Amino acid sequence: MNKTGPVIIIEDDEDDKEILEEIFRKLNYGNHVAFFEDGEKALAYIAKEDVLPFLILSDINMPKLNGLELKKRIHTDKQLQIKCIPYLFFTTSASKKSVIDAYSMSAQGFFIKETTTSELETTIRTIMEYWMRCYSPNQYSID
Repeated sequence: MNKTGPVIIIEDDEDDKEILEEIFRKLNYGNHVAFFEDGEKALAYIAKEDVLPFLILSDINMPKLNGLELKKRIHTDKQLQIKCIPYLFFTTSASKKSVIDAYSMSAQGFFIKETTTSELETTIRTIMEYWMRCYSPNQYSID
C-alpha cells in the first residue's frame, strides 16, 4: 500500500462524483484523487507498472465492468495483488448477496453512501485515517 499514492474512485454517477470531489478537496489529503466512470478504465490505470494506488473506492453497479468483476480481476492477478491496494465498495444500496460476494473476494470494506454531505465526509475521513494508519506487507524491505 502506497500511502502517498492516488485514491482511485470508480463512480459512474456524475452528481456523486462532484460531491466526492468536493469532500476530498475540503479534507485536503495529499493524495491525488483519480476518478473513473467504469471498471475497465480503472483497471487499465491500476495495471500500469508505475501506478501504485493508496486505495480504491468502487461502486458496484457500473457499465462495462462492474465493481465485483473488477475486484475479482484484481484479486486473481498476481501483479496487482503485489500492490496491496485496499479495495472498498462504496454504493447507494446493498443486498445480502452483494455484501457476501464482496467479502468473499477479500474486499476490505463495504459502505453505503451516506445521505448527507456531512455524513459522507465523516465516512471518507474515517476511511482515509484508518488506512493511513494501517500497514501492509509491501511497506517493508526484505532483510
